[in-house]
Amino acid sequence: MQENDNLSEIDIEKQRIVANKELNIWEALIPVVILMGLLAYNIFFKDGEWLGEYSNQYILLLGGLVAAIVGFFNKVSLETMLFEVWENLKSVFVPILILLLVGALAGTWLISGVIPAMVYYGLQVLSPEIFLPASVIIAAIISVATGSSWTTSATVGIALVGIGTALGINPGMIAGAVISGAYFGDKMSPLSDTTNLAPAMAGTDLFTHIKYMAYTTVPTIIIALIVFGIISATVDVTGDADVSGLLTTINATFNTTPWLFIVPVIVIALILFKTKPLIALAAGVLSAALVAVIFQSEVLAEIASSNLSAITNSIFTDTAIVTENEKLNDLFSAGGMLGMLWTIFLIICAMVFGGIMDGIGALARITKELLKMATSIFGLFASTVISCLGLNTIASDQYLAIVIPGKMFKKAYQDRGLAPENLSRTLEDSGTVTSVLIPWNTCGAYQSGVLGVGVAEYFFYAIFNWLSPFMTLLFAAFRIKIRMLTEKK
Repeated sequence: MQENDNLSEIDIEKQRIVANKELNIWEALIPVVILMGLLAYNIFFKDGEWLGEYSNQYILLLGGLVAAIVGFFNKVSLETMLFEVWENLKSVFVPILILLLVGALAGTWLISGVIPAMVYYGLQVLSPEIFLPASVIIAAIISVATGSSWTTSATVGIALVGIGTALGINPGMIAGAVISGAYFGDKMSPLSDTTNLAPAMAGTDLFTHIKYMAYTTVPTIIIALIVFGIISATVDVTGDADVSGLLTTINATFNTTPWLFIVPVIVIALILFKTKPLIALAAGVLSAALVAVIFQSEVLAEIASSNLSAITNSIFTDTAIVTENEKLNDLFSAGGMLGMLWTIFLIICAMVFGGIMDGIGALARITKELLKMATSIFGLFASTVISCLGLNTIASDQYLAIVIPGKMFKKAYQDRGLAPENLSRTLEDSGTVTSVLIPWNTCGAYQSGVLGVGVAEYFFYAIFNWLSPFMTLLFAAFRIKIRMLTEKK
C-alpha cells in the first residue's frame, strides 16, 4: 500500500491518462527497454555499484531523459512532461514524510528499549519451528486491523526481523513472511486505500469486491503458510542455542519491562481510530522519546552527554547501542531520518521517470496495445495482469498500476458481459501486491528501507505477493468464480 491510508486523500478524478496519437508502441517501449537494460547491467554485472551508491537513481533519471527525447520527437512539450512529473511528486509527498518519520521511529524505538523489548519477549515465545508462519499471521492480523502494510512493517515488521535474525533465520525469509502477511491484510481490509480504490475504478462496491477477492486471496495465503511452515521445520538455524545468552545481554543493556509496549500500542490504536499516519507515527516518536527518558537513562547517557542530544541523534542520524554480543550490535543500530534518504531519492527518481512516461503518452499507449491482445476472456484477464505488472515496473507507482488499467479495461469487461468485481479483483491480485517486488517502486523501496532487507533478498520468499497473479490467472483459465453480469439479476 502506498501509504496515504485514507481514500479521501486519493482524488480519483485527478488521476489522468495522457494519450498521444503521434506515439507508436515501439517508440513508447524505447525508454522501457533502455531502463530495463541498464538496471539489469547494473545489478548482474556491477553488483549495483555501476554509478556509485545511487546507481539505480541515476539510471531512472537516464530513463526519464530518454523518454523526454522520445516525447520531443512526438510533439510533446516540456511543460506537459514537467506537469506530469510534478503531479507524480505531489502524490509521494506524504509517503516521503512517512519514510522520514519511520526512520525517526526506528531510532527512538531503539533507544527507548521498545525494539529490544520486542526481541527479548519474542525470543521467549517464538521458536524457530513456528517463527515464519507465525510472522505471516501476526503481520496479517495487524494489517487487517490497520488497513496498512506500511504501518505493519514499521511496527511489528521491524521487531519480527530483529527476533528472527537473533534466532539465526535468514532475514530474506523473515521479510518475505512479514510482507506476505502485511499485503494479505492490506488487500482484504476495508480500511485500506487500495481496497477502496480498486472497486471504485472497476465500478463495484467495497464489500462485494472484498467477498469476491477472498476466492483467490484465501487459497494463496494458505499456500504461503504451508510453504513457510515447511521452511520453518527444515531451516538450519544457528541462533536458537544462544537464546539464553541473548536474553541476558539484552536485559543487562536495557531496562526491559512490559510497560515499554505502551508505545506501539499507542501507534496501532491511533491507526485503528483512523488517525492520519503522520500523526500516529509522530506520536510514536514522541512517546518513545518520553519512555526513553523514564526507563533508559543509562542507555541515553552512553550515547550522548545529555538526554536531548541522545534523542535528537536517534531521530536524525545513526544510532548504535554496543553490547557484548556482535549479533545484537548489528541488530541494535538505526539510521534515523538520514538512513531513509537513499530510499527517498529512489522514489523521487522513479516518480520523475514515471511522470515523463505518462506525460508523453507512453503508459496509455502500452496499455492500449495490451488491450488489443485480449481476444478471449482469459486473454482479457492476462492483459490486465500484464498491464498492472508493467505499470508497477514502469510508472513505479502502485496507484497508477490500479487506476490506468482500471480505466482502460473497464469497458472491455462490460462488453464481455463480465461483472466489475472480476476487474477489481484482478487489479488487486496483480497491482496491489506486486508493487513491493519492484525495487524502485514506492512500495518496494519503502519495505526494503524499513525492514533493512533488499528486494532481491526477500523476493522469492514474498510468496503471497508473486503467487497472487498466478492464482487469478488460474481462476480465469478454468473459469472458476468468474461472475457474469447476467448472474446479478
